[in-house]
Amino acid sequence: MDDAQLRQHVFTALQGIAPEVEPETLRGDRPLRDEVDLDSMDWLRFLAVLHQRLGVNIPEADYQQLTTLDVLLAYLQRRLAE
Repeated sequence: MDDAQLRQHVFTALQGIAPEVEPETLRGDRPLRDEVDLDSMDWLRFLAVLHQRLGVNIPEADYQQLTTLDVLLAYLQRRLAE
């Protein structure tokens, strides 16, 4: 999966949890949860949707490192390549 496809999957998953999110306004270097105002339950739902859509297992131990959009995309790309 190329970067644009992955980014689209992430944005679609985000908009399913927070429909008001405008993907073009998100900055890759800022804390994603803060940028889209996701509480902990929304964050868990978002990660579950990514797991379903992409088939990527995201262990709970990794949740803390998924801070920004750029980090999340790189993480998912690595996991997909495994």
